[in-house]
Amino acid sequence: METQRRPGGRSARVRAAVRQATLVEVTQRGYQGLTVENVAKRSGVHKTSIYRRWGGPEGLVADALELAATEPIPIPDTGTLAGDLRALTEAVRAGFASPQGGAIGSAFILAGMQNPAAAAAMQNFTAARRKQSVIVVDRAVERGELPATVDGDELIRFALAPIYYRIFVTHEPLTPDDATKAADAALAAARAGVL
Repeated sequence: METQRRPGGRSARVRAAVRQATLVEVTQRGYQGLTVENVAKRSGVHKTSIYRRWGGPEGLVADALELAATEPIPIPDTGTLAGDLRALTEAVRAGFASPQGGAIGSAFILAGMQNPAAAAAMQNFTAARRKQSVIVVDRAVERGELPATVDGDELIRFALAPIYYRIFVTHEPLTPDDATKAADAALAAARAGVL
């Protein structure tokens, strides 16, 4: 007799407990300190079950990213593309500035640089976030703020790239004014036909 998995059953509870434990461990210890043993203790799930399902820290991070990619994010609706882009860039800046958000985001990016499975999960995660964010560009096109030829994905990438560059490459302080400048530069590029 074949056993059927029930949505929301034990499997979902185990996955949620392991994911939550992974996020707490990453926040407290970073990616380098993430271990299956600590996630097992924190989640109450036996470590052999974690090894069997997730394989190791890379699999834990990849799964957490996979789940996060399905979660909706708040999309600003200020009435203008300039306002929406500024709100998006500020949300990313503020997220990385917070102790938990910064630790988790940094750990996920670090994992993606060290492991192919985590890298693929990170690409899917950022693509999902970008897809959600492109609605601000679609609304701007409908309002007549931009021509329909503008590439929404590229506009969102262009707006966020300076933020990630300062956080992960130059390690420079990042202010709300810097986030505003990134949004405004992306909008200027779109209006100039660069994107």
